[in-house]
Amino acid sequence: MQYIMPMFDEVRHMNKRQLYYQVLNFGMIVSSALMIWKGLMVLTGSESPIVVVLSGSMEPAFHRGDLLFLTNLQDDPIRVGEIVVFNIEGRDIPIVHRVIKVHEDEGGHVKLLTKGDNNSVDDRGLYAPGQLWIRRNEVVGRARGFVPYIGMVTIIMNDYPNFKYILLGSLGLFVLLHRE
Repeated sequence: MQYIMPMFDEVRHMNKRQLYYQVLNFGMIVSSALMIWKGLMVLTGSESPIVVVLSGSMEPAFHRGDLLFLTNLQDDPIRVGEIVVFNIEGRDIPIVHRVIKVHEDEGGHVKLLTKGDNNSVDDRGLYAPGQLWIRRNEVVGRARGFVPYIGMVTIIMNDYPNFKYILLGSLGLFVLLHRE
């Protein structure tokens, strides 16, 4: 408490113009982050251009906490051996696995079979009931690069929500109270 109260004293001693400026500055930071995210979505063609590996199913290629950069250009065909991120109907979290088979039906529709490098069987057990292949529209993107372990911050914030609220609240207070 001895560290928190002086911060609120600073807010009380700000005149209205300074307080509005700080709130506007905070809004600019948030809107800039959103614009960067939307710009990445347009450039990469992916609804989620950056994802974090949440499990060890892709080891040794990717480890839990690795940050992946994705592209999802529709005119570039997916090939066997590429690592894709896909969504399954009824699941909230996308899956990062390697393509082991590509199938094109009579209508020209591409279907994929995937498997985690660290798994002993393909992913048909993970797919929706009755689904044997991943359709192209379920693919979020292909891994084009990664940064090891940077995503551990995201995993920690999801595993410990109170830590997330404290961290984000502290950052917000810092932006509002920092006068320069």
